Amino acid sequence: MNICVFLSAADLDERYTRPAREFAELIGRGGHTLVWGGSESGLMKVVADGVQESGGKLVGVSVDFLAAKARTNADEMVIARDLAERKALLLEKSDAVVIMVGGTGTLDEATEILELKKHGKHTKPVVLLNTAGFYDGLRQQFQRMEDEGFLPLPLTDLVFFAKDGVGALAYLEESSGLL
Repeated sequence: MNICVFLSAADLDERYTRPAREFAELIGRGGHTLVWGGSESGLMKVVADGVQESGGKLVGVSVDFLAAKARTNADEMVIARDLAERKALLLEKSDAVVIMVGGTGTLDEATEILELKKHGKHTKPVVLLNTAGFYDGLRQQFQRMEDEGFLPLPLTDLVFFAKDGVGALAYLEESSGLL
């Protein structure tokens, strides 16, 4: 399975890097491919290293203004013209999406993927990996959106909130018929 992971390229502390590394190792040991932003920095590097060292493959999609930070030993690396093309390529190359901790770029990617799913533009499973409760506030906001009629489908049909990488990967494999 090609698993797109949206996440930060920032250098983060152990409470985020350790669970990210563990999830990456699950992806690699499971024989899956990581589809990610292609960066050789921060949490993106941690996850790419973990997948590659555990036997998984890497498909990166960088963007022209970040190409100098792209990983050089990925199995495949594509350089997109802009962020919009990058998001489209990441979705196109994946079978499932996992949203890990990140800043405004990750939030932008997450909301676009969920909006496209809401409108039926894709049916891929989407997981919000809620490491250290990072997305508790967003989960609460989504629940309010559902409760007050802003979502045309149940929140559970839109996104799965996972506490850890084991739960995230199990959900993806079950959703894809791999279990």
